[in-house]
Amino acid sequence: MSASGLPKYLWGEALKTANYLTNRTPSKAITSTPFELWCSRKPSFHHLHVWGCKTEAKVYNPQLGKLDSRTVSGFFIGYPEKSKGFKVYCPSHSIRIIETNRAIFYDEMLDNKCAEEYSFECEEVSNDDGTQSTPNSIPDTILPLTRLPAPTITEPVLQEDNLNSENDNLQEQSAEPEPEPQVDPLPQAQPVQPQQLRRSGRERKSAINTNDFVVYLQEAETDFGEDDDPMSYKQATESENAQRWEEAMEAELKSMNENNVWELVEPTGKHKAIGCKWVFKTKRCADGTVERYKARLVAKGFTQKEGVDFNETFSPVSTKDAFRLVMALVAHFDMELHQMDVKTAFLNGDLEEEIYMKQPEGFIATGTEHLVCKLNKSIYGLKQASRQWYLKFDSVISSFGFVENMVDECVYMKVSGSQFIFLVLYVDDILLASSNFALLNETKKFLSMNFDMKDLGEASYVLGIEIKRDRKKHLLGLSQQSYITKILRRFEMQNCSGNDVPMAKGDKLTKLETPMTELEREEMKNKPYSRLVGSLMYAQVCTRPDLAFAVGMLARFQSNPGNAHWIAGKKVLRYLQKTKNHMLVYRRVGNLEIAGYTDSDFAGNFPSSKKSTSGYVFVLAGGAVAWKSVKQTLTATSTMQAEFIAIYEGVCQGLWLKNFLLQTKIVDSIISRPLKIFCDNTAAVYFTKNNKRSTNSKHIDLKYYSVRERVKHKELEVANVGTLSQLADPFTKALPIVAFQKHIKSIGVLANFDC
Repeated sequence: MSASGLPKYLWGEALKTANYLTNRTPSKAITSTPFELWCSRKPSFHHLHVWGCKTEAKVYNPQLGKLDSRTVSGFFIGYPEKSKGFKVYCPSHSIRIIETNRAIFYDEMLDNKCAEEYSFECEEVSNDDGTQSTPNSIPDTILPLTRLPAPTITEPVLQEDNLNSENDNLQEQSAEPEPEPQVDPLPQAQPVQPQQLRRSGRERKSAINTNDFVVYLQEAETDFGEDDDPMSYKQATESENAQRWEEAMEAELKSMNENNVWELVEPTGKHKAIGCKWVFKTKRCADGTVERYKARLVAKGFTQKEGVDFNETFSPVSTKDAFRLVMALVAHFDMELHQMDVKTAFLNGDLEEEIYMKQPEGFIATGTEHLVCKLNKSIYGLKQASRQWYLKFDSVISSFGFVENMVDECVYMKVSGSQFIFLVLYVDDILLASSNFALLNETKKFLSMNFDMKDLGEASYVLGIEIKRDRKKHLLGLSQQSYITKILRRFEMQNCSGNDVPMAKGDKLTKLETPMTELEREEMKNKPYSRLVGSLMYAQVCTRPDLAFAVGMLARFQSNPGNAHWIAGKKVLRYLQKTKNHMLVYRRVGNLEIAGYTDSDFAGNFPSSKKSTSGYVFVLAGGAVAWKSVKQTLTATSTMQAEFIAIYEGVCQGLWLKNFLLQTKIVDSIISRPLKIFCDNTAAVYFTKNNKRSTNSKHIDLKYYSVRERVKHKELEVANVGTLSQLADPFTKALPIVAFQKHIKSIGVLANFDC
């Protein structure tokens, strides 16, 4: 690995490759190689390459133009375990690790001008009698693992007419215990003449190999940095932005020094020092421009032991529902909305345990190599770091008169006379929404006195969500256009045509479309279905309620997806391509009141299990603030029961929203009135208001009857609504285009403020 210069986190790939070579190397303990004992045939060295050598890997991409490059630059890091081909590490590409059977290698042992290209489409040649052809002369001993000069070897298997004739046998070959080619290496001094090979009579196939596939590394859905951010200290200091990364690291250490995060001490025998590493990220603005280069020193907390290095680790985080509620209030009351960022937030937490850490790479002073860092403050990477930061912030902000919301501990509010201010904490991002500019500045000043803060001014971009405002019209929009554009690029759908709906009426996704054979399952392993669903999920959770039903249906098949499910996922991407500029809009309304809509589709989406789908949406200030589409856990035996269960699930969410707003004490209409829930099933509405029982409802769990108690005590009001006005309809079924677009417009999903 040191000779290759590749990142240390690829040590696992290096170990696998070393094991791969060991199985093909003779030893004194046995007369042959482990591979020969297992497979009863001699191994081939024809496909071996120098680990870490420069490589050009070919990846099938139907979106490429005629003049676009067909290869991706990278480094050879090994061989796949379950298929024939090569593994290539591509640090400058969004796809970091690629598995392919078409690659060009620039081995360090060879002249770089003479690149060798290999393809596992042409590994074994069959004779007329069905046996495999081998060279006439086979050496008695295994040659050293040294690449021979290309001109000295004549390779009969590279006859052009046989390239495609053997391609159909690849699937059978890949089922062998060790998928190895059958061509043995030849001594340099004894070149062998090629055998006369039969010519294939099969029809030649396209040169494009559609069996190429890639393995996607999982990324956090809120990662909006550059795809080529350095993965190690060495990469950062050798990159073209080395100076900026060094400045970022120095700024990080300066902040740690100011916060007295650690002190250098002699190591003790009681505690083992944990490691640390540098993490680099390019932070971008909403338009994609670079905001700043960020370096973070992170402790390797995975080596901590519970009860020794840490005890409690839980820390709350603000929910997206609370974030949208505050945004709705900002739009209605035309509040000031500003954003602040806590620099090195976790360094402010006080540690309760005694923890030692190794010195950071690249910043070890001469003569102090034997010393370790005794941590006085929490640091990123420690298991308790997030909790200690929250406890510190809660203590400080409470001393300034802020009171936390009982249903969301990361939302604080302060009332000063007739003026009020909200504070929303999301780890180290802070949103301030105030009815008074002076109160806002007073809070900013207090925060800056206690923490190292960065004032970002008016909020415009937070957590990958762009905030747009038209204060003259009292409008506020939440958009994820940049994130959606990145999703489309990630799955190579940036140039696709658009769809009018995420799921067409009549589309049914069932278990009947899941892979039934091993071959079908292997084909689906090559498609990043889970990553697609996860990418769509983040957009749906934040600002796109119109995706709820489609994404919910796709998520139910993650354990064993089929090709039909993959195609359905790409249809959602086509819908996003057409509607990526849509945003969730809130506005000033005449009567600020929260209203909920619940609906169900009785066994319509699950014909095999007979489970129904519940859906609900809550609207405040003209836009949706909470929504959900979920499969019911109880099997309903009638439409009324399915609707009643959906009402219960909506009531649980509605009461949380009402309790959140009750804590604010600024919305009198919500405080004085019962929560309104609308349902389009008359029988279900009647069932919530009466204690009448029937034989058809005896099996319903007791918890669902809490709805009746709420209605009886006038905490809740369930009313009937016409089907055409049922805003929860898109959360339970696929609708026609006109009906779907009408409903999503009613819940605030608009293309612009003028809609």
